[in-house]
Amino acid sequence: MELHILEHRVRVLSVARRGLWLYTHPLIKLLFLPHRSRCKFFSLTETPEDYTLMVDEEGFKELPPSEFLQVAEATWLVLNVSSHSGAAVQAAGVTKIARSVIAPLAEHHVSVLMLSTYQTDFILVREQDLSVVIHTLAQEFDIYREAAMGQEDPGQFLDSKTRPGPTPLPDWPPGGAPAHGHLFTCCCPPAGPSPTVHPIQSPQNRFCVLTLDPETLPAIATTLIDVLFYSHRFPSDLLLTSSSGELWRMVRIGGQPLGFDECGIVAQIAGPLAAADISAYYISTFNFDHALVPEDGIGSVIEVLQRRQEGLAS
Repeated sequence: MELHILEHRVRVLSVARRGLWLYTHPLIKLLFLPHRSRCKFFSLTETPEDYTLMVDEEGFKELPPSEFLQVAEATWLVLNVSSHSGAAVQAAGVTKIARSVIAPLAEHHVSVLMLSTYQTDFILVREQDLSVVIHTLAQEFDIYREAAMGQEDPGQFLDSKTRPGPTPLPDWPPGGAPAHGHLFTCCCPPAGPSPTVHPIQSPQNRFCVLTLDPETLPAIATTLIDVLFYSHRFPSDLLLTSSSGELWRMVRIGGQPLGFDECGIVAQIAGPLAAADISAYYISTFNFDHALVPEDGIGSVIEVLQRRQEGLAS
């Protein structure tokens, strides 16, 4: 398996619902006019409390500071898991990477955010934790880091130990990302406190997981603007879902805002679901986390997670 550290340096933001009007123009630019911006990583999630944005540094420049905008202090790096054949982790969402990525990072006290999409899953880790991430996952994965924009090398091999290859370059980190075979060393953090047990809720909303053909975007831009900013009506004839038409239910994690420093929140949910072989899409937001699970299995999901919580609390 391969773990790719993508080139993006991401900021996580919250836009207050009452302040969305101030950000309508930059959001439309980022969503529908990519040629007008250098932003390459953008996510927008609406919740009852706010709008969560995850944007790279170029996208962050498009958003004016205001009283309606909160910005998390850390800069986050984006990880993506793929097989040696190049096929990205897909259908089962976070479940497929729970044991190999999420659980080990939780054990080493690395805080993560998750962003599941129709095609793949992105794991966000704080830039300051990168050496611990590499040290933790190098036994399981071949790790590559994408070169920053403008550099020629599309990816460089990283490891937490010396592997056969060219002599490591002596000028890293000042010269940028390391070349093939560079030695990484770090000390694992000491054991931390037991994870907090967060309440879970499952509202009655039913969700579809959709993907959109980029070529159809101009034709339905007006419709999507209406969906995003004014109403909640999706055009069923323009969006693609799975052939089975499967519906999903949400499990919301947290009774109060979770913050960004606590470790193991994703693992508390992803681990039990993986053990039960239950597919799940996972979306972290500024205040809370959310998992989407198959509607026909929501009863089993709640039972599995409640057992897990009772075990952590005892």
